[in-house]
Amino acid sequence: MGNVKGLKCKECQREFPKEPIHVCEYCFGPLEVDYDYEKISKKITRKSILSGPPSMWRYKDLMPLDEENKVGDHVGFTPLLRAKNLGKILGLNNLYIKNDSVNHPTFSFKDRVVAVAVSKAIELGFDTISCASTGNLANSVAAHSAEAGLKSFIFIPVGLESGKILGTNIYGTNLIAVDGSYDDVNRLCSEIAVNHKWAFVNINIRPYYGDGSRSYGYEIAEQLGWKTPDNVIVPVAGSSLITKIWKAFHEFECLGLLDGKVQSKIFAAQATGCSPVTTAIKNNTDIITPVKPDTIAKSIAIGNPADGYYGVKTTQASGGYGEDVNDEEIVLAMKLLAETEGIFTETAGGVTLGVTKKLVQQGRIKPDETTVICITGNGLKTVEALNGQYNDPIIIKPKLNSFEEIYSNSVTV
Repeated sequence: MGNVKGLKCKECQREFPKEPIHVCEYCFGPLEVDYDYEKISKKITRKSILSGPPSMWRYKDLMPLDEENKVGDHVGFTPLLRAKNLGKILGLNNLYIKNDSVNHPTFSFKDRVVAVAVSKAIELGFDTISCASTGNLANSVAAHSAEAGLKSFIFIPVGLESGKILGTNIYGTNLIAVDGSYDDVNRLCSEIAVNHKWAFVNINIRPYYGDGSRSYGYEIAEQLGWKTPDNVIVPVAGSSLITKIWKAFHEFECLGLLDGKVQSKIFAAQATGCSPVTTAIKNNTDIITPVKPDTIAKSIAIGNPADGYYGVKTTQASGGYGEDVNDEEIVLAMKLLAETEGIFTETAGGVTLGVTKKLVQQGRIKPDETTVICITGNGLKTVEALNGQYNDPIIIKPKLNSFEEIYSNSVTV
C-alpha cells in the first residue's frame, strides 16, 4: 500500500508528515491527507476494484493506510436501491437510495470512517481510542475498538437516544455523558487530548478518519455503472461527509474510472432546529453562525460544524443548494420511506428525504434526473422520535370468530 505522501493544509498548502495532527501550525487551517495519485493511477482500475472484496476495502489503494486494515473487514459496499415506489410519489423517475442503515457492524455510515481511524491509530501506535459523538460514532468506535482489543473512552452529550446509549455500552467501553451540547463535548475532548495520548478519531486522527467517507461516494459511482448521479442529497452534521462524496467523485474522474465527467449537484440537508450550514447557503454566504441545537435529529445536531465552511463551498461549486425540515416533517419522511421502500431510517434519514421533497417542489431536482438520497443510519436507534405515532396492537382471543369480528369492522391489522 503506502500511497500517502503525508498531510497538507487545505488553506496554505504547507506539507506535514504522517502524524496524529489535524491543524496547520502556521495558519490554523485543517489538514487533509495528501495522496500520490500518480502512483495510485498505476494500481487501480475498474478490474482491480471489481475483483476486490465486497466491502469498502475494494478501494484500499485510495484509503490513507500504510498497512492492511486492522479492523472492519466487512464494512461498506452497502446497497444502492432503485426506489420506484417512493419515486412515483415524489415525481422522480430515477430515484435511488444509498442505504448505509445496514452497514456492518453498527448500522451507520460511521463504520466507514471508524474502520479507517482505528486501523490508522494502530499504525501510529495508540492503545486507546476516543471520540466526541452524537451517537452513531459512539456505537462504531466502541465496536471497532472491541474488535481491535483496544481500550476506548467515548464522550456524548446528555440526552441521547436510549438505543444509541445501549448500542455503545454493549461493547464494554467507558461511556461518559457530558452535561452540555455536542459542541461542549467536543471542546472538552480537545482539552482531554492534551493530557492523554489517545487517538481521538475526530480530533488528532481526523484527517485519516474523514477520508473513510470517500468510500461512500466511490460506491455510488461504481453501483451506477461508473457514472455519477445528477443529484445527491446528503445529511449534514459536521459537513465532512458532503465534502468527501464530492471529492470521491472527482478522484474517480481524475483516475479515469468514470464514464464522462462529474456533473453532480450536491445538496445539504439539515434539521431546522440545527441548520447553520443550510442557513448560510440560503443567505448566500460562507460564514457559519453557530446555533444551539433543538431538534429530534440528534445524530446531526452539531451547532458549530468543523467543516461547515467547506460544506457550503461544496454545494456552491457543484451547483447544489441547502434546505432544512422541521421535526414534524422529519417524522413524516421516516414513515414515508418505511411505507414505500421498506427502509426504517433514523431521524437523519428523515431529514434527507424531507429535504428531497422540498427540493423537488422548488424545481431544483428534475423528474428525469438521476437522484441519490443518502440514508446514513438505522431507525432502531431513534425509536423515541416515533412515540405516539402508532396505536398499540389489537388484542384478540386465539379463536377464528375473534379475528373475523375485527376484520368485518374493517380495522386495519
